[in-house]
Amino acid sequence: MKTEFRKEENPRWYLIDAQDMVLGRLATEVVKILRGKNKASYSPSMDNGDFVVVINASKVRLTGRKLTKKMYYTHSGYLGHQKAIPAGVQLAQHPERLIEEAVKGMLPKTTLSRQVFSKLKVYGTAEHPHSAQKPELIKL
Repeated sequence: MKTEFRKEENPRWYLIDAQDMVLGRLATEVVKILRGKNKASYSPSMDNGDFVVVINASKVRLTGRKLTKKMYYTHSGYLGHQKAIPAGVQLAQHPERLIEEAVKGMLPKTTLSRQVFSKLKVYGTAEHPHSAQKPELIKL
């Protein structure tokens, strides 16, 4: 017998409000939707996930002392050009990157996951340009 894999033709759009949500718990729910693990047709080798729009990224919570102790690192490739940015500064300057980094770290490091990651849209405020897709609001 052959296993039949079905690809869904019309992915759905979901809207998640990140206000007062813990960063890690939000990221796990976003990854489940992006990969399609919440569907019966889940297959690890196929992209059956949906689009996710996260709003109010600037109002996400970090527990404990992560605002001062957690660091985000960037490196230009040159010797001595590594930069360390505390999570509190990153949250104030680029709140979208905080959620994107958390979600990207939870995805497998493959070409499929890079395709899946492109379905994530993160915005620091409540305004977003995806109202034409009529995203469904999810309460987490």
